[in-house]
Amino acid sequence: MALIDASNMELKETVVAINRVSKTVKGGRIMKFAALVVVGDGNGTVGFGTGKSSEVPDAIRKGIEDAKKNLIKVSLRGTTIPHEIIGKFGAGEVLLKPAAPGTGVIAGGTVRAVVEAAGIKDIRAKSLRSNNPCNVVRAAVNGLASVRSLDEVAAKRGKTAKEIIG
Repeated sequence: MALIDASNMELKETVVAINRVSKTVKGGRIMKFAALVVVGDGNGTVGFGTGKSSEVPDAIRKGIEDAKKNLIKVSLRGTTIPHEIIGKFGAGEVLLKPAAPGTGVIAGGTVRAVVEAAGIKDIRAKSLRSNNPCNVVRAAVNGLASVRSLDEVAAKRGKTAKEIIG
């Protein structure tokens, strides 16, 4: 999983989840906010990050900064992915299937944010196990990171693309 420099990229941010968390201390409860943010350029680059702060805008800003440090490049074939894959992280499992042009993004809220940020226009996705947004986003990103194009597979095997197709 190669990380990408985000210094000169125009990225689109999407807030996936904002969670209010509290810490109980001697004087009462201290409320803070945790934000899960997905960023992407809409052209095959996507990343996610979390930020925590006592104010929501600060948590979102920190989440965006964290997401820009964790960008990955996704292999695309036209407007979809080259093959079916199951992304896993913790108890989260996401099934990602390529779809014909014109299908659109058929996915739940958290997976939809990831694939739209990556610039995938046609895909079918299903969250299989956990519905925890953090684990689902990580599973979707892991799945997209492990998708391989035909050229990458051919290069790894030391063959041409035509030899693999048959």
